[in-house]
Amino acid sequence: MIFITAKFRVRPEYADDWPKIAADFTSATRNEPGCLWFDWSRSVEDPTEYVLVEAFRDDEAGAAHVHSEHFRAAQRTLPPHLAETPRIVNATVPQDDWSLLGEMSVPEQN
Repeated sequence: MIFITAKFRVRPEYADDWPKIAADFTSATRNEPGCLWFDWSRSVEDPTEYVLVEAFRDDEAGAAHVHSEHFRAAQRTLPPHLAETPRIVNATVPQDDWSLLGEMSVPEQN
C-alpha cells in the first residue's frame, strides 16, 4: 500500500473550522475505491497543525486520487486557508492494513 502522512499548518483564523473546510475533499477521498483510510488529527501542542494519515491500495489507486476532480478542487480551495505548504512523508509498505503494536499488547477484554 501507499502510506502517506502529511502535516498541514492552518492559518489561525481557520484552525477551528479546518475539518469543515476540508470536509468535501475528505468525504470524496474516503469514497474512492482504492482508499484504505484518510484520517485527520489535530496536534495537541499546536492547534494550527493538522496531521493527515492516509493510505491507498497501490500506485494505481494513488494515481487515481491525485488525478481526481476532488483533488484538483482541493488544490484550489484549501491553500488559501494554509499558513505554509504542507509537509509529507510518502512510502510504499508491504501490507494492506495497520499492524498490531506488540510492544504495547493489551489483553483481550470481555
